[in-house]
Amino acid sequence: MKQEKLLAILRLQATKNIGDVLAKKLISATGSPEQIFKESITSLTKIPGIGTHTLQHLFDENTYKKAATELQFIEDNNYQYAYFLDSDYPKNLKQCLDAPILIFSDGNINLTTPRILSVVGTRTITNYGKDFCNQLIEELAPYNPIIVSGFAYGVDIYAHKAAIKNKLQTIAVLAHGLEEIYPKTHKKYIHEVMSNGGFMTEFWHHEQPMRENFLKRNRIVAGLSQATIVIESAEKGGSLVTADIANSYNRDVFALAGRANDIYSTGCNNLIKNNAAHLLSSANDIVHMLNWDIPQPAVVKQTALFVDLDEQEQNIYNYLVKNGKQLFDVIALECTIPVYQLSSILIQMELKGVIKPLPGKMFEV
Repeated sequence: MKQEKLLAILRLQATKNIGDVLAKKLISATGSPEQIFKESITSLTKIPGIGTHTLQHLFDENTYKKAATELQFIEDNNYQYAYFLDSDYPKNLKQCLDAPILIFSDGNINLTTPRILSVVGTRTITNYGKDFCNQLIEELAPYNPIIVSGFAYGVDIYAHKAAIKNKLQTIAVLAHGLEEIYPKTHKKYIHEVMSNGGFMTEFWHHEQPMRENFLKRNRIVAGLSQATIVIESAEKGGSLVTADIANSYNRDVFALAGRANDIYSTGCNNLIKNNAAHLLSSANDIVHMLNWDIPQPAVVKQTALFVDLDEQEQNIYNYLVKNGKQLFDVIALECTIPVYQLSSILIQMELKGVIKPLPGKMFEV
């Protein structure tokens, strides 16, 4: 990636009032991250949903300097990173509207398999939770899933260790930069995780594990995965936030039920009771619900449709066939079609029966 583009992405990440959703809107409207900083405030405020208050820090000199410093560190240390429109950006995460525009990683991560599971839960895991976590991942091992978690105390670290024990790839999503580690006592697991997967984060290298970062981290844990599994949780906790986010992404959620009077089963029991999670009693529940027990059909390449598509429609169709369901703004950027034109094109394709709209401004063939 060119320096100018990466610098612009970092500036967007660092600008107050501009989160990932607004950043993607700006990129979609202007055509590229670097073009945003070549526009005037007046022209940018004409973009629907963008006001002067939102943009007041966009051209801040201190933000520019911080971004330039981070860019230099990335280049000096050969950091692995992926932009949300890159082909190597995690496919599941790309489908989430609020996914990071830039994500950093370290290790030997390979996301080619669709079988990716997030395992989360309480930091004060019980023997019941430990035994179930170990047994579950051992039973899932023949299906070779990737196990994602947050490298925290309790369920997180037990999930990572169980994955490593069963020779499965595991990804630790951090709530801080890659140059930090939290908790410190987990430094002893760094080499094993790096050898069997790796670390991933949206935070810059120096970022500390601030409280609010953990909640932001949870959306990546949920977004990376085909399904989220909650092993144990009290009535309130970060794992329930992750489950809620997974549900908002239309991903499956599973929860381990426990006795009614067990404090660390209350959250899971409530998820099941409120139809926010499937009851999880064994690995077979996941295998059956996610259709892992059904042989995958051979991919049949379709070179043409029985309906007439113009050049732009065919381009969109081919893109969705290759990449699966995608966000409206991502389609506009990847297929180089202005947003104001894309809406009518997608409507025509829907009427022709070749695509269908999904919740969250997503479309699929």
